[in-house]
Amino acid sequence: MKNILLITLFLVSLTIKSQELFIKAYDWEKEPNHNVQDQTKDLIVYKNKTISEFAFEGNMFTEYFLIHKIYWLNSDKQIENFNKMYLPVFNGAEVIENKARVITPEGKIINLSKSKINKAINQETGKDLLYYAFEGITKGSFIESYYLVKKYPTYKGKRIFFQNESYSKNIEFDLYAPKNLIFEFKSFNNAPKVLKDSVLQTKEHWYVKSNKIEPLIKENKAPYHASRSFIIYKADRNLNNNVTGISSYSKVAKNIYKYYYKEYSKKENKLLNKLLNSIVDKDLNDKEITIKKIDNYIKTKIFSPKVYDKKYQDLENIITGNIANTTGVVKLYIALLRVAKVKHEIVLTSERDIIKFDKFFEADNFTTDFLIYFPKTKKYTSMEDQASRYGFPPTNLTDNYGLFIKEVKIGDFKSAIGKVKYIKSVKTNQNIDKMNIDVSFNEKDLTSNQVKIKRSLTGYNALPIQSFMHLIKNKDELIESFAKQLDKKAKISLKEMKNSDIKSFGVKPLVFKINFLSESFTDKAGKNYLFKIGKLIGQQIEMYQDKKRMLPYEDGFNRSYYRTINVKIPDGFIISNLNDLNINNSYLDKSGKEIFVFKSFYELKGNNLKITANEHYNKHLIPVDLFEKYRKVINSAADFNKITLLLKPKK
Repeated sequence: MKNILLITLFLVSLTIKSQELFIKAYDWEKEPNHNVQDQTKDLIVYKNKTISEFAFEGNMFTEYFLIHKIYWLNSDKQIENFNKMYLPVFNGAEVIENKARVITPEGKIINLSKSKINKAINQETGKDLLYYAFEGITKGSFIESYYLVKKYPTYKGKRIFFQNESYSKNIEFDLYAPKNLIFEFKSFNNAPKVLKDSVLQTKEHWYVKSNKIEPLIKENKAPYHASRSFIIYKADRNLNNNVTGISSYSKVAKNIYKYYYKEYSKKENKLLNKLLNSIVDKDLNDKEITIKKIDNYIKTKIFSPKVYDKKYQDLENIITGNIANTTGVVKLYIALLRVAKVKHEIVLTSERDIIKFDKFFEADNFTTDFLIYFPKTKKYTSMEDQASRYGFPPTNLTDNYGLFIKEVKIGDFKSAIGKVKYIKSVKTNQNIDKMNIDVSFNEKDLTSNQVKIKRSLTGYNALPIQSFMHLIKNKDELIESFAKQLDKKAKISLKEMKNSDIKSFGVKPLVFKINFLSESFTDKAGKNYLFKIGKLIGQQIEMYQDKKRMLPYEDGFNRSYYRTINVKIPDGFIISNLNDLNINNSYLDKSGKEIFVFKSFYELKGNNLKITANEHYNKHLIPVDLFEKYRKVINSAADFNKITLLLKPKK
């Protein structure tokens, strides 16, 4: 939708005659003689060739796009993985050529029949899928595919990957364009540089050639796709009509504003005002409450199907029918905020784990997701993500740059300007997980414990529950799950939940109170007892690994944990290993600020043992050089979880 909005009229005055297409002259080898020297690998991308050729056919500007790949398969697992090989599907594209073959180790060529090129439907998106169904593959075989389509041109930002989890050879990329159309390129993550052909006279030609690219292996919570080597290209100038900045953000800002900030009809205004009054009621003067109520209304009352249909973009239909697609949802947000006179800015950004917003290279690749920014409160909300709420946008859209689009007025003239700025993440003190636990022992049977837990959650910790509580049918089961996580056989005597409604989000913490009896925390060992106190905080993440970390680690959000455990030591017993409770691991930056902290300690007064175990993470995007320090602190919580106290009879 956004791509359609941002189309510019840079093709208007073209007089280019049709030219022979280079892409149509390309073909695979009729008699292939592929050879792999290193037989130790189970998979090699033997060839990765991409060609994009832009052309004018009559008055139509179009693009031909070709993908030619060869894989060498040397294990049963890889043969199974490539029994089906999926192809990219472009909306409205015309398939010019589509073929595949298997080349056995003996050199036998098995061409894939057209009947083995199948269609399927992606169950999540509902979109068509194309795939090859290969047969006759044995170890050491090559599989080869060749796919050429004529499609709507992608010229304001296209990404081409060169790297994956396998060793790659013979990487090639070519882009051909008419002489009047100038493209710009940028290489990311050590991708090969794009070179310009200085020999070809009839067309512009840019290319990449690389003999090999090392694999990039996936790691837990790594921004894998953002870390792979790739290039992005975009059209920048049309020499025929002196149009420059074809893909510029200034044009993006103006087009977005023109589309979403139209004047409303009398009927639309009447419907919007009526709807706003029903949502906000008497709180219209409090802009922050107004924002929250609009946000909650749209995310709980408006059904948003993932379909393109103009009726789901029409404000009148949306208000009367409560159905809107993505474009319609954005329209409704902006319309209600305008009628309520709430100052705001549209923000276009990207999911940073998929592609990090580049503030210097202006391309559509970085403007895939909407946010709204409220300058007065310096907070954001997502218009598209129903699980997010005002002040707590999707975490992967924060700690990233974005294009902020702001309305400007000069007399009666209205337009918008765009400026790239940083989207700050939510502060640590807004994401609190606090536990207060009281534990006592049954005097007649010390293996039985009475446990009382009060747990309060704020921010992103509470959001998944508070934002969807209206849809949860079995609330008792939800409350019980907090006890069952600690002991599946817990005998629950009290279960309470407070502030679970969405109106409390960001205002009051979500609170659980649970009392239960358990026989899972204490074991008898002769005259002694083993009290597994660490289990009371629940299972913790363990990050133990032999291999050196190669990619950044991106956790969800900045956060703090506060834990207090009060233990009533049974009469006649002492705890002999209290010092095991003392853990202090932290990382401080150069200014002395604590970035990662785990600290646990105890106080003993008579039979009353008070244990504190607090944990703070003031940084959640962890570069490789800080990973070991982060891992040490994370593992401190796992170490605490394993602590067992030894109760001995007093002498």
